[in-house]
Amino acid sequence: MDDTKSPQQLVEGLVRLLTVQRTDPDHYVGNPQPGGVGRVFGGQVIAQALMAAQHSVPQDKVAHSLHAYFLRGGKEGPAIDYQIARDFDGRSFANRRIVASQVEDDGNPKPILNLTASFQTIEDGLEHQDCPMPEVAAPEDLKSDMELRRKYVDAQPELPETARKFMLRPRPIEMRTIDRLHWMNSEPKQPQAHTWFKAAATLPDDPAMHRAIIAYASDYTLLGTSALPHGLSWMRGELTGASLDHTIWFHQPARADDWLLYATDSPWSGGGRGFNRGRIFTRDGTLVASVAQEGMIRRRRSKA
Repeated sequence: MDDTKSPQQLVEGLVRLLTVQRTDPDHYVGNPQPGGVGRVFGGQVIAQALMAAQHSVPQDKVAHSLHAYFLRGGKEGPAIDYQIARDFDGRSFANRRIVASQVEDDGNPKPILNLTASFQTIEDGLEHQDCPMPEVAAPEDLKSDMELRRKYVDAQPELPETARKFMLRPRPIEMRTIDRLHWMNSEPKQPQAHTWFKAAATLPDDPAMHRAIIAYASDYTLLGTSALPHGLSWMRGELTGASLDHTIWFHQPARADDWLLYATDSPWSGGGRGFNRGRIFTRDGTLVASVAQEGMIRRRRSKA
């Protein structure tokens, strides 16, 4: 990603990235991240799959949940194919199954993600929220994520160049962290983190795109929460890890270009896996989404 781009250009690039192209009635193609290196970001695949699924339902039905399993690590460079199965179309609800695939070096497509999404016609209903937003500092009172990353890189002269470039790569999602994330922390701490996030510039008035970008951003910081009690980090080469599954429940519509608080916690880890939960709030304390994810998390073994 070009570090000379403005925040608006970065966000426009994210919108293009998540705008999938229809090739057949139930088949879409997602473009790769320009300049991407290594493994595809899981949030990108989830968001593109959700965008493809949203195209297959009437506009009066909106996504209220998705459940995804990561099967293989996708590669940056090749496009990703999204095949949709229309499993159910009811009066109030609809359900779609999406398989994301990439063509491998042998020329054969291999699935990298399975995702099921459920859609509902908007309606009134019984309401309650037994989940107050945590009392945390406002985003205006916090340093930007990029400022913290620059400080970290400057203090780590032994950091490999690939890790350095990854840390300093401009992002279309602006983040401001209240707590110390896994890469900032080498001491065991409670498995909880609180981070404000939003698109770095104004987004189009497309609710489907806002949901997709919230899904995209929900893959940030989540798995790292399960590393906090152990004082270890992928960035320091102490862990290996990968997302195994990812679930989102969309409770209320929200703009992804307004500040949203992502409160994450990890109630359990063991057996080479870590379980993580997330709650996403608007600034006025409205719970707009809940997230859950289990990931593979292992201490990196030194090579003999």
